Amino acid sequence: MRPIRYFAALAVIALPISTASAQAGRALPESFSTVAEKLLPAVVNVSTTQALPQRQGPGSDMPQFPPGSPFEELFRDFFGQRGPGGQGAPGERPPSGPRPKVQSLGSGFVIDPAGLIVTNNHVVADASEIEVTLQDESTLKAEVVGRDPVTDIALLRVKPQKPLTAVPWGDSGNAKVGDWVLAIGNPFGLGGTVTAGILSAHHRNINAGPYDDFLQTDASINRGNSGGPMFNLAGEVIGINTAIFSPSGGSVGIGFAIPSSLASPIIEQLKAGGRVERGWLGVRIQGISDEIAESLSLDKPRGALVADVEAESPAGRAKLQPGDVILSFDGKQIDKTRDLPRLVAGTPVDKPVKLTVWRDGKEVPVDITIGRLDPEKLTASRQSAPKEKPEAKPGPLGLALSPLTPELRQRLEIDETTKGLVVVDVADGSPAAARGIQPGDLLVAVGRDPVTKPEEFAGKIEAARKAGRPSVLLRIERDGTAQFVAVPLG
Repeated sequence: MRPIRYFAALAVIALPISTASAQAGRALPESFSTVAEKLLPAVVNVSTTQALPQRQGPGSDMPQFPPGSPFEELFRDFFGQRGPGGQGAPGERPPSGPRPKVQSLGSGFVIDPAGLIVTNNHVVADASEIEVTLQDESTLKAEVVGRDPVTDIALLRVKPQKPLTAVPWGDSGNAKVGDWVLAIGNPFGLGGTVTAGILSAHHRNINAGPYDDFLQTDASINRGNSGGPMFNLAGEVIGINTAIFSPSGGSVGIGFAIPSSLASPIIEQLKAGGRVERGWLGVRIQGISDEIAESLSLDKPRGALVADVEAESPAGRAKLQPGDVILSFDGKQIDKTRDLPRLVAGTPVDKPVKLTVWRDGKEVPVDITIGRLDPEKLTASRQSAPKEKPEAKPGPLGLALSPLTPELRQRLEIDETTKGLVVVDVADGSPAAARGIQPGDLLVAVGRDPVTKPEEFAGKIEAARKAGRPSVLLRIERDGTAQFVAVPLG
């Protein structure tokens, strides 16, 4: 996969054609000058200064810059010659005196005439100084009101002498694929630059974070463009340009913007308290393949499969169980697994909601009260395999299993409350090997039924064969994370 590159700021303006105009086959607009003239004053350049860590001679790490920084390659070349692993003079001492600084450039847009400006978090991350340059080339010092690294959004404040030109939020859900897009930003530090394109797609997942839901555009986005807005023809912001898909670092016609439906509520929280509060269920979920859907008697792959439930969590108190499939949340259907984290995160804390859960071949209603997500919450991990394998021969599905002895619990750092069987070996070419099960995995259950003895496991596999089932669902834990694996019985 070619790299996703993040850049420092840009403004994009989506110019949708009405349904009637599209059906009538209206020609391309002769000019974007009117809308560009109206919106240019609201788009700003963001310049940050960051103090570099003092070099400690050979072996020091190269200073880290925001991805896409125009100085990233420059310093890579510099350090390749004189820095870590380079050919610095023998016995060369690190320089003394003031620490060197580097500048990075980006873009942003004004949402409040009093001086509130939206940009990307990666534009201002670790900045010691932030300056904003307006269209009239006047420069203002900026301070960070709040940042949300998870969605890469930041809110800045400046103190202007007179009200600034501001732009309102629009509804990204109303923008249609094929609508015109106008981009205004600060590519390569050149200043206000306008490019045009169309909205290429909705709901793109580029693995940037747990709440990916990007708009895709072919409007040119380059280094220095991140953080700017995407507008509709009414001059409403429908997105924040954030990244491009590129093998070279330059625009190849695939850019991504955070939709306003996600960005606007986050900005409101940053404005109110400087931080973001997210809803929390307390479940680990995974996607549903055709085989898993068949094992659960679902008509098709849909919903979010619950792989694990935290005991002291909203889900635990609501008696959700591993193996449940969440089909709807607060009246909204879960068509894809990644839909659920976004819906939960955007739900107010302490709000009661209704879930529809697939359990034991039927739909079950579940009432739950949303909790508060702790951003510092960490997941414990353990070793992936025992240092010495207990004696065990491969059995059903090619799995050699061992009960959890005190010695294995100590080696794998498994607490006394955890139950299951340790996978000590997997036969080459077996069904279990084909599904990625590994030595060191903990086999917790077959479907919903816990297993603690190898003979229990063998009996359940034999029962599934006699019932004519094509596959069996195994609940596996690895490195502290649970998941379901559908293994064929053939």
